[in-house]
Amino acid sequence: MTNLDDQARAILRQNDMGGYTLPTHGLYPYQWNWDSAFAAWGFATFDNARAWDELDTLMASQWESGMIPHIIFHQPDPGYFPGPDVWQTGQSPATSGISQPPIAAIMARLIFEMDEDAGRERLRALYPRLVDWHRWWHEVRCTHGPAAIVHPWESGRDNCPDWDIGMDGVDGSGVGPYERRDLGHVHADMRPTKEDYDRYIAIVEFGRGVGWNDAKIVSDGPFLMADPGITFMLLRAHDDLAVLGRALGEDVSEIEGWATTLRSALPLIWNDALNAFDARNLRNGAFANILGSGAFLAYLAGAGNPQLETQLLRAWDAVNYGVPSADPETASFNPRKYWRGPTWPVVNALIAIGLNADGRSDLAERLRAETAELIRTHGFYEYFDPVDTTPCGGKNFTWTAAIWLTWASHSPQENAAKGAA
Repeated sequence: MTNLDDQARAILRQNDMGGYTLPTHGLYPYQWNWDSAFAAWGFATFDNARAWDELDTLMASQWESGMIPHIIFHQPDPGYFPGPDVWQTGQSPATSGISQPPIAAIMARLIFEMDEDAGRERLRALYPRLVDWHRWWHEVRCTHGPAAIVHPWESGRDNCPDWDIGMDGVDGSGVGPYERRDLGHVHADMRPTKEDYDRYIAIVEFGRGVGWNDAKIVSDGPFLMADPGITFMLLRAHDDLAVLGRALGEDVSEIEGWATTLRSALPLIWNDALNAFDARNLRNGAFANILGSGAFLAYLAGAGNPQLETQLLRAWDAVNYGVPSADPETASFNPRKYWRGPTWPVVNALIAIGLNADGRSDLAERLRAETAELIRTHGFYEYFDPVDTTPCGGKNFTWTAAIWLTWASHSPQENAAKGAA
């Protein structure tokens, strides 16, 4: 047991609000969807019941449509913008009106396989909600083939360059005055710009204006892009949900059908000019022509290929630590600007899981070792400069602590025992 193990567990406990965790105090004072899924995985290393509690609380926010929102506003906090008064979704508890990467089934499988006896009944209770959420993704967000997002925040990679071509078509000039709260916690150089935020809020205002009607948001909203990252995470999650369903004796033919349909859509997000998977503006068919870390989540879904590996190694070798969130050899790269260049430990973990499954344990171990070095040197920050290792974003971060406990701190042999290889 290392001191960092103790620190990681302490961070999870400090950010535990009783059934759900905050990503970190101050900057993110609510429950975030994919943050909670990672938190559950982390809790499972020392408190299996608490891991399932995290997923239960997340799934309890489910809308009648099946969507699991990206933020659940359990209790008022004036320190965050945009809060429930901006979203106005009419849910109880209050939530945002968009979703986030559907990794809960991926984490549920990892947690279940760590202790099947303890988790079977917890999984049985959770399973129908997971199925309903996956059905929502299939029926509402995959109507164009790949998984689509209606707001950059839905991707989990909020301001990455992938979305620039879609955001260029969003008019933020009509947004009224507001006060951002993130800049009181993190330097502005590391956060999205005011122009970005005006456009983000304009998209929220559109959703609010149509009463959060899914069909209208997809057909008429100001932003609609195919997201490789979501596509690959959803595809892996479909496969993992089917594994869980079989373990419970359920008929998983519907889930298998979703996975087959989604996999058949992958050619639509392959950009020959980029030699990689790429985001695509679904309003006009244009590719982003940006190599982002979402493309490398292809390995998570068993969709890697030699061209993609060449691009992965080119981008990775251009920095010093971890896979960058954007191509280091393009003008848009910024090594400390949120999702426009930094390396994110959680994305590294997902890519490594995929690389291991693809038979590239050498690359997976390199990625683990580099991520571990960042955390050992600087602590549990949200993300890091991949060139000079400067820690960025929030500190004492839940999901960074979680992937330390489950993946980054351990040898490949230990990870195999935990289901992470």
